[in-house]
Amino acid sequence: MTDFLYPFIDADERDAPTLLADLARSAEAKARESRDLRSTTLASAAGVIDGAATAMADRFASGGRVFAFGNGGSATDAAALAALFVRPPAGRPLPALSLAADEAVVTALGNDVGFDLVFSRQIIAHVHSGDIVVGLSTSGSSDNVLAAFAEARRRGALTIGLAGFDGGRMAVSPDIDHCIVVRAESVHRIQETQAAVVVALWQAIQRGPRLEAVVSG
Repeated sequence: MTDFLYPFIDADERDAPTLLADLARSAEAKARESRDLRSTTLASAAGVIDGAATAMADRFASGGRVFAFGNGGSATDAAALAALFVRPPAGRPLPALSLAADEAVVTALGNDVGFDLVFSRQIIAHVHSGDIVVGLSTSGSSDNVLAAFAEARRRGALTIGLAGFDGGRMAVSPDIDHCIVVRAESVHRIQETQAAVVVALWQAIQRGPRLEAVVSG
Protein backbone atom coordinates (compact mmCIF):
# COMPACT_ATOMS: atom_id res chain seq x y z
CA MET A 1 0.00 0.00 0.00
CA THR A 2 2.88 2.38 0.70
CA ASP A 3 5.24 1.33 -2.08
CA PHE A 4 4.33 4.29 -4.27
CA LEU A 5 5.39 6.66 -1.48
CA TYR A 6 8.24 4.69 0.09
CA PRO A 7 9.46 2.01 -2.35
CA PHE A 8 12.27 1.11 0.03
CA ILE A 9 10.06 0.31 3.03
CA ASP A 10 10.05 -3.45 2.47
CA ALA A 11 13.71 -3.62 1.51
CA ASP A 12 16.09 -6.01 3.18
CA GLU A 13 17.88 -3.92 5.81
CA ARG A 14 20.90 -6.20 5.49
CA ASP A 15 21.36 -5.13 1.87
CA ALA A 16 22.64 -1.64 2.62
CA PRO A 17 23.77 -0.69 -0.93
CA THR A 18 20.37 -1.54 -2.44
CA LEU A 19 18.51 0.20 0.38
CA LEU A 20 20.60 3.35 0.04
CA ALA A 21 20.13 3.34 -3.73
CA ASP A 22 16.35 3.06 -3.30
CA LEU A 23 16.40 5.90 -0.78
CA ALA A 24 18.39 8.09 -3.14
CA ARG A 25 16.08 7.36 -6.09
CA SER A 26 12.98 8.09 -4.01
CA ALA A 27 14.39 11.39 -2.70
CA GLU A 28 15.49 12.46 -6.17
CA ALA A 29 12.07 11.66 -7.66
CA LYS A 30 10.27 13.64 -4.96
CA ALA A 31 12.66 16.58 -5.40
CA ARG A 32 12.03 16.61 -9.17
CA GLU A 33 8.28 16.42 -8.65
CA SER A 34 8.37 19.27 -6.14
CA ARG A 35 10.59 21.43 -8.36
CA ASP A 36 8.41 20.87 -11.41
CA LEU A 37 5.20 21.62 -9.49
CA ARG A 38 6.63 24.83 -8.07
CA SER A 39 7.73 25.94 -11.52
CA THR A 40 4.43 25.21 -13.25
CA THR A 41 2.33 26.69 -10.44
CA LEU A 42 4.29 29.93 -10.22
CA ALA A 43 4.07 30.30 -14.00
CA SER A 44 0.37 29.45 -14.37
CA ALA A 45 -0.69 31.49 -11.31
CA ALA A 46 1.59 34.47 -12.00
CA GLY A 47 -1.33 36.79 -12.77
CA VAL A 48 -3.24 35.82 -9.64
CA ILE A 49 -0.10 36.15 -7.50
CA ASP A 50 0.68 39.61 -8.90
CA GLY A 51 -2.91 40.74 -8.40
CA ALA A 52 -2.96 39.48 -4.83
CA ALA A 53 0.43 41.04 -4.06
CA THR A 54 -0.67 44.42 -5.44
CA ALA A 55 -3.86 44.35 -3.37
CA MET A 56 -1.89 43.32 -0.26
CA ALA A 57 0.64 46.11 -0.80
CA ASP A 58 -2.18 48.63 -1.01
CA ARG A 59 -3.54 47.41 2.33
CA PHE A 60 -0.11 47.50 3.94
CA ALA A 61 0.44 51.02 2.63
CA SER A 62 -2.75 52.09 4.41
CA GLY A 63 -1.70 50.53 7.71
CA GLY A 64 -3.22 47.09 7.27
CA ARG A 65 -1.98 43.89 8.83
CA VAL A 66 -1.96 40.30 7.58
CA PHE A 67 -3.50 37.43 9.54
CA ALA A 68 -2.72 33.87 8.39
CA PHE A 69 -4.27 30.58 9.40
CA GLY A 70 -4.57 26.89 8.51
CA ASN A 71 -4.73 23.42 10.04
CA GLY A 72 -1.95 20.90 10.64
CA GLY A 73 0.91 21.46 8.23
CA SER A 74 -0.91 24.52 6.93
CA ALA A 75 -0.74 25.97 10.45
CA THR A 76 3.04 25.74 10.33
CA ASP A 77 2.96 27.35 6.88
CA ALA A 78 0.83 30.17 8.31
CA ALA A 79 3.42 30.64 11.07
CA ALA A 80 6.20 30.67 8.45
CA LEU A 81 4.31 33.32 6.46
CA ALA A 82 3.96 35.53 9.53
CA ALA A 83 7.64 35.11 10.41
CA LEU A 84 8.73 35.97 6.85
CA PHE A 85 6.70 39.18 6.81
CA VAL A 86 7.62 40.28 10.33
CA ARG A 87 11.31 39.30 10.23
CA PRO A 88 12.28 39.25 6.53
CA PRO A 89 15.78 38.32 5.39
CA ALA A 90 15.82 41.63 3.51
CA GLY A 91 13.49 44.52 2.86
CA ARG A 92 10.87 46.12 5.07
CA PRO A 93 9.21 44.26 7.97
CA LEU A 94 5.43 44.07 7.68
CA PRO A 95 2.86 43.43 10.43
CA ALA A 96 1.65 39.82 10.45
CA LEU A 97 0.20 37.28 12.86
CA SER A 98 -0.57 33.56 12.64
CA LEU A 99 -3.98 32.77 14.13
CA ALA A 100 -2.82 29.19 14.73
CA ALA A 101 0.22 30.19 16.80
CA ASP A 102 -1.35 30.70 20.25
CA GLU A 103 -2.22 27.23 21.53
CA ALA A 104 -4.07 28.66 24.53
CA VAL A 105 -6.42 30.67 22.31
CA VAL A 106 -6.90 27.89 19.75
CA THR A 107 -7.63 25.21 22.36
CA ALA A 108 -9.89 27.49 24.42
CA LEU A 109 -11.97 28.38 21.37
CA GLY A 110 -12.00 24.77 20.19
CA ASN A 111 -13.26 23.65 23.59
CA ASP A 112 -15.70 26.50 24.28
CA VAL A 113 -17.26 27.30 20.89
CA GLY A 114 -16.11 24.52 18.54
CA PHE A 115 -13.13 23.92 16.29
CA ASP A 116 -14.97 25.23 13.23
CA LEU A 117 -14.81 28.71 14.78
CA VAL A 118 -11.22 28.83 16.07
CA PHE A 119 -10.13 31.25 13.33
CA SER A 120 -13.34 33.22 12.72
CA ARG A 121 -13.62 34.17 16.40
CA GLN A 122 -10.07 35.53 16.31
CA ILE A 123 -10.93 37.48 13.18
CA ILE A 124 -13.84 39.06 15.05
CA ALA A 125 -11.39 40.09 17.77
CA HIS A 126 -8.53 41.37 15.63
CA VAL A 127 -9.41 42.08 11.98
CA HIS A 128 -10.55 45.44 10.58
CA SER A 129 -11.63 46.51 7.12
CA GLY A 130 -8.13 47.53 6.04
CA ASP A 131 -6.52 44.23 6.98
CA ILE A 132 -5.59 41.10 5.01
CA VAL A 133 -6.38 37.47 5.79
CA VAL A 134 -4.55 34.55 4.19
CA GLY A 135 -6.02 31.09 4.62
CA LEU A 136 -4.14 27.93 3.64
CA SER A 137 -5.77 24.55 3.03
CA THR A 138 -4.47 21.61 1.01
CA SER A 139 -8.02 20.36 0.37
CA GLY A 140 -9.45 23.82 -0.19
CA SER A 141 -12.50 22.77 1.82
CA SER A 142 -11.57 23.09 5.52
CA ASP A 143 -14.69 24.27 7.35
CA ASN A 144 -12.90 26.51 9.84
CA VAL A 145 -10.85 28.16 7.08
CA LEU A 146 -13.99 28.87 5.03
CA ALA A 147 -15.80 30.20 8.12
CA ALA A 148 -12.88 32.56 8.72
CA PHE A 149 -13.05 33.84 5.14
CA ALA A 150 -16.77 34.50 5.52
CA GLU A 151 -16.17 36.51 8.70
CA ALA A 152 -13.30 38.41 7.09
CA ARG A 153 -15.54 39.27 4.13
CA ARG A 154 -18.20 40.66 6.48
CA ARG A 155 -15.53 42.89 7.99
CA GLY A 156 -14.25 44.18 4.65
CA ALA A 157 -10.82 42.54 4.83
CA LEU A 158 -8.87 41.51 1.74
CA THR A 159 -9.03 37.72 1.46
CA ILE A 160 -6.32 35.52 -0.07
CA GLY A 161 -6.71 31.74 -0.31
CA LEU A 162 -4.08 29.08 -1.00
CA ALA A 163 -5.64 25.74 -1.90
CA GLY A 164 -4.58 22.40 -3.34
CA PHE A 165 -6.03 19.63 -5.51
CA ASP A 166 -8.74 21.32 -7.65
CA GLY A 167 -9.19 24.21 -5.21
CA GLY A 168 -12.14 22.65 -3.40
CA ARG A 169 -14.78 24.98 -2.01
CA MET A 170 -12.25 27.80 -1.75
CA ALA A 171 -11.93 27.98 -5.55
CA VAL A 172 -15.62 28.92 -5.89
CA SER A 173 -16.11 30.84 -2.65
CA PRO A 174 -17.51 34.38 -3.03
CA ASP A 175 -15.68 35.27 0.18
CA ILE A 176 -12.19 34.97 -1.35
CA ASP A 177 -10.78 37.82 -3.45
CA HIS A 178 -7.74 35.93 -4.79
CA CYS A 179 -7.46 32.12 -4.74
CA ILE A 180 -4.18 30.50 -5.75
CA VAL A 181 -4.59 26.78 -6.47
CA VAL A 182 -1.73 24.28 -6.46
CA ARG A 183 -3.09 21.56 -8.74
CA ALA A 184 -1.56 18.35 -7.40
CA GLU A 185 -2.66 15.18 -5.62
CA SER A 186 0.10 14.96 -3.00
CA VAL A 187 -0.41 16.89 0.22
CA HIS A 188 3.38 17.04 0.68
CA ARG A 189 4.01 18.55 -2.75
CA ILE A 190 1.06 20.95 -2.36
CA GLN A 191 2.41 22.34 0.89
CA GLU A 192 5.93 22.67 -0.50
CA THR A 193 4.58 24.66 -3.44
CA GLN A 194 2.29 26.77 -1.27
CA ALA A 195 5.39 27.77 0.68
CA ALA A 196 6.95 28.91 -2.61
CA VAL A 197 3.79 30.88 -3.44
CA VAL A 198 4.04 32.67 -0.08
CA VAL A 199 7.62 33.65 -0.87
CA ALA A 200 6.55 34.85 -4.34
CA LEU A 201 3.82 37.01 -2.77
CA TRP A 202 6.29 38.48 -0.28
CA GLN A 203 8.85 39.20 -3.01
CA ALA A 204 6.26 40.91 -5.21
CA ILE A 205 5.08 43.06 -2.30
CA GLN A 206 8.64 44.04 -1.42
CA ARG A 207 9.35 45.03 -5.05
CA GLY A 208 6.21 47.14 -5.38
CA PRO A 209 6.37 50.96 -5.15
CA ARG A 210 3.42 51.04 -2.74
CA LEU A 211 5.59 49.61 0.02
CA GLU A 212 7.41 52.93 0.36
CA ALA A 213 4.30 54.30 2.06
CA VAL A 214 4.21 51.61 4.74
CA VAL A 215 4.91 52.68 8.29
CA SER A 216 5.88 49.59 10.26
CA GLY A 217 4.48 49.25 13.73
